[in-house]
Amino acid sequence: MTIDMQTAQGGRAATRREGANASEKFLSLVGQRPLIMGIVNVTPDSFSDGGLFIAPEAALAQALKLAADGADIVDVGAESTRPGHTPVSAQEEWRRLEPVLSELIARAGVPVSVDTYKAETARRALECGAALINDVWGLQRDPQMAEVVAGSQAGVVIMHNRETADAEIDILEDMRRFFEKSLEIARRGGIDESRVMLDPGIGFGKTRAQNYAALKALPDLLGIGFPILVGVSRKSLFRDMPDGLLEGRLIATIAANLFAASCGANVFRVHDVVEHRAAFEVLRQIGGAGA
Repeated sequence: MTIDMQTAQGGRAATRREGANASEKFLSLVGQRPLIMGIVNVTPDSFSDGGLFIAPEAALAQALKLAADGADIVDVGAESTRPGHTPVSAQEEWRRLEPVLSELIARAGVPVSVDTYKAETARRALECGAALINDVWGLQRDPQMAEVVAGSQAGVVIMHNRETADAEIDILEDMRRFFEKSLEIARRGGIDESRVMLDPGIGFGKTRAQNYAALKALPDLLGIGFPILVGVSRKSLFRDMPDGLLEGRLIATIAANLFAASCGANVFRVHDVVEHRAAFEVLRQIGGAGA
């Protein structure tokens, strides 16, 4: 092995260690107060902000703004996972991520999460120092994902998902079976349980009624024994709000997240950081559960 290769490998190892340290620091805050995960989509087709941050400069500026606004972690995604999205290859996903990720990790001042279900994208992101992998398929789509996460000592979000919605099923029982399978994959892959969070997957493979049922079931999901991340921000679940499209969905999002916090949910993936900081501060002042 040449000296240059040894230097490069040593640099990647050091960066991975920094990511693991950032992950541990972030996870140590879980349970102390509601934690806010700011969303940056470097995609042309995400449902709320698709195309707004596809340019690396715009994505970086938005991520730094979210961090300055008070996000505890910033989540960057390069493939839309909205219903009806067009899948992209790991190569295209990384082409979108690479120009922004390393600089963001270096400059954000908060941990950085990467939203991907592909092990190759996760591996590259973790080598750049990402602290957490947010997998919308709960380690079940790519058989290498658990091993990649375990090797980096990063945190991981295991989200419930289905290919299609089925109004006839018991969604809570389906979620329990899904999480049981995912957690077994995590254990076999060597992921430390202290680095795992669960996400009920609001808006993914569920009818509207099942989405509300999943929110109502948060206390039951917390009984599984892991922190819960909730991602309801601006989703079509709230499409019938009477005010303007964005304002109505924001109000509905905050209402749902305050309910989730009162149930004991831990992390909230949102587009609107300042507004959620204010809402959680009011909850804290009142002395609400979860605050």
